[in-house]
Amino acid sequence: MNEPGNSGWRNAFNANNLLDKTKGDKVIWALVVLLTLVSLLAVYSATGSLAYKNYRGNTEIYLFKQIGFILVGIMAIYFAHLINYTFYSRAAKIIFLLSLPLLFYTLFFGVKMNEGSRWIRLPLINMTMQTSDLARLALFMYLARQISRKQEVIKDFKKGFLPIIAPVIITCMLIAPANLSTALLLGASCLMLMFIGRVSTKHILLVIGVAMIPILFLISAAVLRHGKADNEEIVIKKSGTLTGRVDTWIARVEGFIYGGKDAVDNDAYQVNQAKIAIAKGGMFGVGPGNSSTRDYLPQAYNDFIYAIIIEEYGLVGGAFIMFIYLVFLYRCIRIYKRCPYAFGAFLALGLSFTLAIQAVANMAVTVNLFPVTGVTLPLVSMGGTSFIFTCIAIGIILSVARNVEQLEGNKVS
Repeated sequence: MNEPGNSGWRNAFNANNLLDKTKGDKVIWALVVLLTLVSLLAVYSATGSLAYKNYRGNTEIYLFKQIGFILVGIMAIYFAHLINYTFYSRAAKIIFLLSLPLLFYTLFFGVKMNEGSRWIRLPLINMTMQTSDLARLALFMYLARQISRKQEVIKDFKKGFLPIIAPVIITCMLIAPANLSTALLLGASCLMLMFIGRVSTKHILLVIGVAMIPILFLISAAVLRHGKADNEEIVIKKSGTLTGRVDTWIARVEGFIYGGKDAVDNDAYQVNQAKIAIAKGGMFGVGPGNSSTRDYLPQAYNDFIYAIIIEEYGLVGGAFIMFIYLVFLYRCIRIYKRCPYAFGAFLALGLSFTLAIQAVANMAVTVNLFPVTGVTLPLVSMGGTSFIFTCIAIGIILSVARNVEQLEGNKVS
């Protein structure tokens, strides 16, 4: 049975049919709107003092920028959900193959920030982009395609497993030198999707066992380094080289296990400031715009925005944000169950996994349940290309939901 064709998206800007063309899971649409509203409040609060300092009293500059990103993001969701998801199957291989040289270029010639080369500068608009965001989206599109096509030989190591795990390993290895945390989270999301896609459990466990070797090395190195005499000075190499990054990874693991040392790097300071914000917030928070930790917490508008949310809205507000992401994941699982075609089902589930895991990782770092990673809170952290790629991923999920609704409507009629 052939999958439904593309209904097209002509006259998309016609005000009369705009709402009629907006299909898909209405709950997910509502969650997107809710998270963007939370983003406006949190970003405006977290950047007020910074904007006042950098733009001579104009405290709304970052708010207007975030509004712009949200508008572009909503448009990206809208147009991505109008395209039939079968198109993404045809485009998956091309986009994935294009993402690999971009990752390679970024690793050696990209813009270096925060000790790592993770970005490339886009021409004309003079804006940086993390190529790992594009690679992550491309990988899940390609992985869903491979899993759906290999179902008959999915248990076979050579015919089924290797064609599926190879793109995951290549992508993660290209991302890991500059951004280990993103590579680990991406790999974990892919393994979860492979498990649901009926890949042999022993093959998945083999991958986990191999991946644990460098992780155990980092833990062992952190323990050994912490055991050195206190009068020995530990210096982290502030370079973009692999050696420098390994030292940074070890320091982050050491800081997570033993509480960190302010003399080593800035991570312990960030975590401590996040704890202060959470302690101030209490149960119901200090109120919108009343955060004081935002003036001391680096990346308060980005990596640690969840701490500002808890400070201003309390544990109740923090729990509400968690609830939104859980509902989002639940609705995506419903789409997976309702979709009669393997590619669409795996595509929606894979993209929802990576967004949910990213959200959990960001919140876990904020409350010191996970080492500092540098991942953003989806749809809430201050906008950038990561925000746009998140919106595209949600648009693709809604594309699957839209076509499922059309198929179910045709059956009823």
